[in-house]
Amino acid sequence: MNKKVILAFSGGLDTSYCAKYLSETLGYDVYAVTVNTGGFSKEEEKELERKALNLGVKEYRCVDAQEDYYNSCVKYLIFGNVLKNNTYPLSVSAERTIQAQEIAKYAIEVGADAIAHGSTGAGNDQVRFDLIFQVMCSDIEVVTPIRDMALSREEEIEFLKNHGYEMEFHKAQYSVNKGLWGTSVGGKETLTSRSYLPEEAFPSQVQETQPSELEIEFKNGEVVAVNGESFEHSVYAIQKIEKLASAYGIGRDIHVGDTIVGIKGRVGFEAAAASVIIKAHHLLEKHTLSKYQQMMKSQLSDWYGNWLHEALFLDPVMRNIESFLTDSQKTVSGKVFVTLHPYRFILNGIESDHDLMSDKFGSYGEANRAWTGEDVKGYTKIVSNSLNIYHQINQNIN
Repeated sequence: MNKKVILAFSGGLDTSYCAKYLSETLGYDVYAVTVNTGGFSKEEEKELERKALNLGVKEYRCVDAQEDYYNSCVKYLIFGNVLKNNTYPLSVSAERTIQAQEIAKYAIEVGADAIAHGSTGAGNDQVRFDLIFQVMCSDIEVVTPIRDMALSREEEIEFLKNHGYEMEFHKAQYSVNKGLWGTSVGGKETLTSRSYLPEEAFPSQVQETQPSELEIEFKNGEVVAVNGESFEHSVYAIQKIEKLASAYGIGRDIHVGDTIVGIKGRVGFEAAAASVIIKAHHLLEKHTLSKYQQMMKSQLSDWYGNWLHEALFLDPVMRNIESFLTDSQKTVSGKVFVTLHPYRFILNGIESDHDLMSDKFGSYGEANRAWTGEDVKGYTKIVSNSLNIYHQINQNIN
């Protein structure tokens, strides 16, 4: 019997090459798997299956991991208001980790001899896939033809043609990777430090030009309703917000960051839902959490985002941080009111039963109901005492 290999299959040139090479050159029975983390419609899934079977794979499976992706990862990115380098909502970083876990589970389930992916040796994804496989199924061999043979695009195309497989070999001007939590966009502009992506590079073109109102309801930090419409799972609320906000071209930017492999990298993205939800959630937290809750959350959230990006999602410290983030959301319930405009949005305000900006205790700059002027005099005298001593003793120091 032939050995069995699980191929992480996207339908692009690299994984198409892998499917042919693994079966016809290395003699594997190829089981192609696509993990849908929000990037494929039902029609696109059928097309991927057709493409995989035409490449001669023994079996094809599409795993719908959208809800699992949200439950295990995305909701904590919302709880933590996570934006890598204050910009990027970790769209691809997060989904690659979840995809790798689903592929590892499937490989164990079917008793695979090997797992293959189409990553090159130049990016972050190779580390994310390899690390998950090392932890979850270290006894299964990892095969990476594109990386191991340093293949060029032209070599891959020639091999496929010589083995009787025809596909659209024209390279798209921009590479696009779509998922629940955002879409990455790469092109010649992102390979340098100078230029921004042109309008046509973004998958969602601007369709709406007149402002519109958006109401997002959170319950314990999770989106449960949009414009009064409730959803059985937050995944569908996110998809609703994405549809509404992407029509305005909201959530576009270019992220510049440090890659796992030690170089600087740029990637364009559009993440309309992620951008709006994170900012709306953060505003609600500013009204409903204490000063020190926000301070601690900010620090832990930065670590969480960094370690997720660096492929360390399975480290137990991540579960510890998730527990903290979940506990912090007990009072983060209410509505946030947003106005959508072309390329931008405005956070107008919130309504919440847990709003700490209650006029029962005073109005900032207007009225005090929980203290007196004499209380403030005494407080400032005590708080300033150590500073007063320092400056009097060291008054000759410039």
